[in-house]
Amino acid sequence: MKVIEKIRSLQEDQGKVVFSFEFFPPKTEDGVDNLFERMDRMVAHNPSFCDITWGAGGSTADLTLEISNKMQNIICVETMMHLTCTNMPVEKIDHALQTIKSNGIQNVLALRGDPPHGQDKFVQVEGGFACALDLVKHIRAKYGDYFGITVAGYPEAHPDAIGSDGVATPEAYQNDLAYLKRKVDAGADLIITQLFYDTDIFLKFVNDCRQIGITCPIVPGIMPINNYKGFLRMTGFCKTKIPAEITAALEPIKDNEEAVKSYGIHLGTEMCRKILAHGIKTLHLYTLNMEKSALAILMSLGLIEESKISRCLPWRRPANVFRVKEDVRPIFWANRPKSYISRTIAWDQYPHGRWGDSRNPSYGALSDHQFMRPRARDKKLHEEWATPLKSIDDIQEKFKNYCLGKLRSSPWSELDGLQPETKIIHEQLGRINLKGFLTINSQPAVNGERSDSPSVGWGGPGGSVYQKAYLEFFCSMKKLDALVNKCKAFSFITYFAVNKNGNLLSNIGLTDVNAVTWGVFPAKEIIQPTVVDPASFMVWKDEAFEIWSRAWASLYPDNDPSKKLLEEVQSSYYLVSLVDNDYVGGDIFAVFEDL
Repeated sequence: MKVIEKIRSLQEDQGKVVFSFEFFPPKTEDGVDNLFERMDRMVAHNPSFCDITWGAGGSTADLTLEISNKMQNIICVETMMHLTCTNMPVEKIDHALQTIKSNGIQNVLALRGDPPHGQDKFVQVEGGFACALDLVKHIRAKYGDYFGITVAGYPEAHPDAIGSDGVATPEAYQNDLAYLKRKVDAGADLIITQLFYDTDIFLKFVNDCRQIGITCPIVPGIMPINNYKGFLRMTGFCKTKIPAEITAALEPIKDNEEAVKSYGIHLGTEMCRKILAHGIKTLHLYTLNMEKSALAILMSLGLIEESKISRCLPWRRPANVFRVKEDVRPIFWANRPKSYISRTIAWDQYPHGRWGDSRNPSYGALSDHQFMRPRARDKKLHEEWATPLKSIDDIQEKFKNYCLGKLRSSPWSELDGLQPETKIIHEQLGRINLKGFLTINSQPAVNGERSDSPSVGWGGPGGSVYQKAYLEFFCSMKKLDALVNKCKAFSFITYFAVNKNGNLLSNIGLTDVNAVTWGVFPAKEIIQPTVVDPASFMVWKDEAFEIWSRAWASLYPDNDPSKKLLEEVQSSYYLVSLVDNDYVGGDIFAVFEDL
């Protein structure tokens, strides 16, 4: 979706304040991994979009394209990619635009760009463009209305127009405004400003833009002060005016990083308050790849709450334009959403309304990609799961400890720790794990909870949500036989179980799709975003069994007894999906009593 459309639709909703974040490509692989972890946490607060910079002199072009793709399709946030003219002949520009278009990205921030490293002035590359205006014209001429185009605005004028006294002449300022209008007239539909610290200068800039006929939204760019030297470096590079009161406040605390950061949060909050009081309902935070200050400002403004993270669906939908209507998924990948996205990325259409209506059964094959982990998560798995295992009791203990929150990682989860709804049933889960039912996925029964419930809610306020209790676990053949016999006395329980070789036991048909999560909202059809689908389960089981070896046993050296034990479990156990269809009065854990 275009950011301009998103901003307009959100602001039509009673003038809601919308915010966004900017990131830049890190220099190391570890840095990239850490950035994605940080983005994941920040995106949970529902920014309207996030943007990623192109890098000075086009130095990070390939990495920016890769990060943009993952932001849009794996992190699942509307993504705006910076694109500059520096060192970019038109062929490279079109390659970048075609790449993001094929990845479902619709938003570009068109910039001239800074001079290449080691040069003082921008030089037009042969076969390239001289300025952002040329880039805007090219994008509109070649790609029509597909892209939403954002351009930069400079409240104090472009740094090139600012004199040695730190101020642009009135003529230079007016020329800069006129150039900005030409960019908008050429097809830009949104303006994000350069950082500033004098709010009055920004408000005057907005008024001056309106006076010359610029009507598109103008989004203020807010850069929290995180440390004193970085603040001086950035304001010096951008030739940004620093009000005397800010200098006076920082001078006594400049060597105290925590004090500087606290002041930066206070200053950023007060700047935003003043801007919002003047009727501007958009904020863009330059994060410098740090989360605490940006989130603290938003919390101080009352725009987010750490304990209340709303979800439009039980799972986060990719921002990819091709998946915007997707609203149904099998429950099996609930803890591995990135794997699900990668295995369905080539689908021609995505389920909407009902799973069976438009399902594409051709899942992508398992590859190394499904088992790759960020370094920090890999380290945590080693610490928590690569301990000596002498018997199945030790394995059961691991699963129990994870369910009780004593471990933060699991080989079967891409997520960090237990999800809020799991904590509702974590003690029951702990008990059945000690009985030999090794749980990897679950949800409690829910009967008409408010849709804004912090633990089980989704879809926004004003609705009611429902769930059937669900358990997914590994168990031995002996345990499974006992469970199947016990299920005969529970008419509402449905199950299917399969081992690594594909031997199947079930009390339902292989085409019986079961909705296990649904919601009722004003003026909408019933939404059923999560299903138990036998055909998809047979695809998922290969991945679930492979995790025993590729994500857990692989943590041990060859010939290690622990590794051998895990491989024995992998080859002999069954994966079981269990649903209690009585979401009003049922008790899915009753079937495990006396087993």
